[in-house]
Amino acid sequence: MAFIHFLALLAVLQYLYFGVLVGRARLRYHVKAPAVTGDENFERAYRVQMNTLEQLIIFLPALLIAGHYVPGLWVSALGVAYLVGRMLYGRAYVRDPASRGPGFIIAMVANVLLLLTGLLAILF
Repeated sequence: MAFIHFLALLAVLQYLYFGVLVGRARLRYHVKAPAVTGDENFERAYRVQMNTLEQLIIFLPALLIAGHYVPGLWVSALGVAYLVGRMLYGRAYVRDPASRGPGFIIAMVANVLLLLTGLLAILF
């Protein structure tokens, strides 16, 4: 279970990292708070952070609940897939939003499988 908790903390650190990238983009592209629009490059960094937040609210409880009921290797593999998918998504979206699909799909499939794993483990 310790590794699953480690993955949960890595996910939060990844989110914080994306937040730092947004702050740097604010400075680089002169987008003053509280604005969330302006230069397209800033908006891309901002969308990565916000979409990650949207996925994180699914990931954390799904990971922790599944990890409580199911052997750690399966759950850990899904947790790693989520983190890798989010990183791929973030890099692709900043470069070219049209290329974000593979990273998004990897993270979303990991989230759905974690949710199903947790639900099925609790029910059966």
